[in-house]
Amino acid sequence: VQLQASGGGLVQAGGSLRLSCAASGRTFSNYGWFRQAPGKEREFVAGITWTSRSYYLQSVKGRFTISRDNAKNTVYLQMNSLKPEDTAVYYCAATTAWGTFTFNGEYDYWGQGTLVTVSS
Repeated sequence: VQLQASGGGLVQAGGSLRLSCAASGRTFSNYGWFRQAPGKEREFVAGITWTSRSYYLQSVKGRFTISRDNAKNTVYLQMNSLKPEDTAVYYCAATTAWGTFTFNGEYDYWGQGTLVTVSS
């Protein structure tokens, strides 16, 4: 089982990026995106269920959109109106459990992380 995240990079404030995370080896019911800024703990950003119900960290609502393509076993995070405080390593995570999950320990599989840097 592997999660491969991609799409990070350097962008100016107000810009956009789309992260992708391709899963292989099995099908997952739920995906999540987390991020970890330097010197800070990893935090939940967005999650999506099998039926594409989505939920978000309050500070990214209206700017970020999580989506999934079940046929491709891929989850996406569209990030618009990026701010310098969004700078972090972003990780995708997955679980076969059913429900909504916002804590690290609720996810069983993790991608390697992709760096997003937002300049002011």
